[in-house]
Amino acid sequence: MVWTLLFAFMSFYWAAGGMMGVKSLGGQIYQMAMDRDPEFIPVVWATGVVKLGGLLLLFCLMRSGNPRTKLSRWLAYSSMSAGILMILYGVGNFITISLAAIHVLDFDLEPYAIRSRLLFWEPFWIVGGIFYVLAGYGKNST
Repeated sequence: MVWTLLFAFMSFYWAAGGMMGVKSLGGQIYQMAMDRDPEFIPVVWATGVVKLGGLLLLFCLMRSGNPRTKLSRWLAYSSMSAGILMILYGVGNFITISLAAIHVLDFDLEPYAIRSRLLFWEPFWIVGGIFYVLAGYGKNST
């Protein structure tokens, strides 16, 4: 839940105009944030709200009581599915950005953003995905 709150907070911070860490995203996202693109800012707010949806899922999973009920199993499988998607997203981005780093793919990412994405952002997604899988698995196996 802490990981999810931190992740949502980043989106809300950037949507509200905070710029710390934005350069690490690189490319088009960085440029739209710098320009305070009026079409992009609502997307960043919405991203934060969606991330809070993960917090709601985890809270419901934690409070769902007997792990043998349909609701509890559905919440556990939803958590594991969300985690798997986050892991796949992080791994997929890690692979494509790595390929861009060795000039196999041509992305509009400066070296700072490539390093940040490979050393922080993509592992952050993967770790978060692992947390969600473990939360669902833990609830489902009890």
